[in-house]
Amino acid sequence: MKKILIFISVFVCGTIYSQIRLPRLISDGMILQRDIPVKIWGWATPNEKIEVDFNKKKFQTTTSQNGNWEITLPSQKAGGPFEMTLSASNTIVLKNILFGDVWLCSGQSNMELPMERVKDKYSDIIAKANNSEIRQFLVPDQYDFAKENTDLSSGEWKEVNPSNILSFSAVAYFFASEIYAKYKVPIGLINSALGGSPAESWLSADAVKQFPEYDTEYQKFKDGTLGAQIEANDKKVSTDWYSEVNRQDEGLKKHWSKADLDDVDWPEMNIPGYWGDYALEKTNGAVWFRKEVDLPNLKATSAKLILGRIVDADSVYVNGNFVGTTSYLYPPRKYAFDPKFLKEGKNEIAIRVINNSGKGGFVEDKPYQLILDKDSIDLKGAWKYRLGMKMNPLPSPTFIRWKPVGLYNSMIAPLKNYAIKGVLWYQGESSTKKPQEYGALMQTLIASWRSEWKQGDFPFLFVQLTNFMEPKTEPAESNWAALRQQQKNTLAVPNTGMAVTIDLGEWNDIHPLNKYDVGKRLALQAEKIAYGEKNIVSSGPLFKSMERKGNQLLLSFTDTGSGLMTKNNIGLKGFEIAGDDGKFVWASAIFEGNKIKVWNENILKPQKVRYAWADNPVEANLYNKENLPASPFEAKLSK
Repeated sequence: MKKILIFISVFVCGTIYSQIRLPRLISDGMILQRDIPVKIWGWATPNEKIEVDFNKKKFQTTTSQNGNWEITLPSQKAGGPFEMTLSASNTIVLKNILFGDVWLCSGQSNMELPMERVKDKYSDIIAKANNSEIRQFLVPDQYDFAKENTDLSSGEWKEVNPSNILSFSAVAYFFASEIYAKYKVPIGLINSALGGSPAESWLSADAVKQFPEYDTEYQKFKDGTLGAQIEANDKKVSTDWYSEVNRQDEGLKKHWSKADLDDVDWPEMNIPGYWGDYALEKTNGAVWFRKEVDLPNLKATSAKLILGRIVDADSVYVNGNFVGTTSYLYPPRKYAFDPKFLKEGKNEIAIRVINNSGKGGFVEDKPYQLILDKDSIDLKGAWKYRLGMKMNPLPSPTFIRWKPVGLYNSMIAPLKNYAIKGVLWYQGESSTKKPQEYGALMQTLIASWRSEWKQGDFPFLFVQLTNFMEPKTEPAESNWAALRQQQKNTLAVPNTGMAVTIDLGEWNDIHPLNKYDVGKRLALQAEKIAYGEKNIVSSGPLFKSMERKGNQLLLSFTDTGSGLMTKNNIGLKGFEIAGDDGKFVWASAIFEGNKIKVWNENILKPQKVRYAWADNPVEANLYNKENLPASPFEAKLSK
């Protein structure tokens, strides 16, 4: 009996293994790179003959001893759709194949952020989106420290329509739309990005050796044991913390969500705002909020609550009816609900907020509204509040998925046989803790990826960090500005381009909604670098050099386009200079043709200059006449 079972097992496994298996990328609906030879690859039984029938030609090969095979198709012009038949012991027919330009879109959350998150801002665009020649392959969010993966666990090519577009990277989609509108070639987007990821997590095991600190860290996690232990412990700590909140929360026990609760003795605070500025101070745990809304003439057929952003998690009730919840601080709160939950007269909105560390509350300068059909009721102002359960802060977890090499192995290595036009990169927010190393990290990453793809110096286009956080009135050090400088320095790498977005951010949101202009500015870079448009102005002014004349510095720029200008036709703002002591002060600035003269009467021998050097340099207003903003920069006189 045992011999029979063994025979059946070997036979079944052998049958499965003998069949052609394709990587996820090589599938129906794929877009292959035009104008260069492209690989088609996969796996089958060792020494098996593989035949690919494509465009009236047959291509043959034999698998290696380990079952690998690949066939190189000759260069094809843009177009399609085509079919491809692959034959061995089985036959696979791939349909709806296009040739066009394939862009790898990587980085962290601002690249990952889908059209779903910006659907209110771009509702008209989404409703009309219907282009079968723009397609996305969404790479699953996974990591692996042990080895480079050869395939992805899931994923498929999807074309643009009003339903599919919601999962597209917003930046990548707007980029693709611009490129398609100009060149009318199919655009394939491989979306391989993960929120919160630092640059080192996208380096290969070989590349990370150039950074001993990160290589040492990678080695600790390589066998998976330490990571599993940390994740299990983090999960237990988090589960215990939230269980205790839910078990002890007085608001849950006494149903503070109900409409007829007597809350006359509850104190008040203004929303938006943080309860740390009120009597609760730096309390963590669960805090409840209630507001009465009078609706004397209720005739709504639709209802929605817009509650800005809340730190950290919330559950929302209308007249005791649960209408929505969000588990972490970043997403905008938008809760559509049945208008039957409302009534004429007095209505009660209750919000349970759980804050696990830092300041809890409601993010300022965001909308807080009750929307009934097309009418809106402002919910800002006084709300009643009460502490449900006070907790010690929840210890920060160790984000194993962000450790060096892990994302490269799972989310980049399986892609490197797939020919591409270039890379779009939006990352840096998670690297601002150590900005000075960022330039070296990016130069290494770019060189490593180009080496792995074996396509030469393909275009690598990246987004410079946007403006974020509260503005400051005096010159100060800024890690965000320092990282922007490192990004600007990366332009020294051949065939790179940078989209400046210093005017597209939101002070209170690390995920600003304006993704259209980010995509458009990346497209301008692509038009020049990838598509060879020689006469296009693809960037705002970039600092080139300076000279000192007396107590003044005369600055020169590239990418001045039709000339320099200021936004709103006011005087130049955002410049600061320093003398020998290195202390920066605000500087006066004026145009001298396409140059800028800066000075401060109290600094006789200026040595350094900065422009837009802040987390959120709101006054910086230097543009070229093509309406593209100047990149922030720091420079020092050469001796």
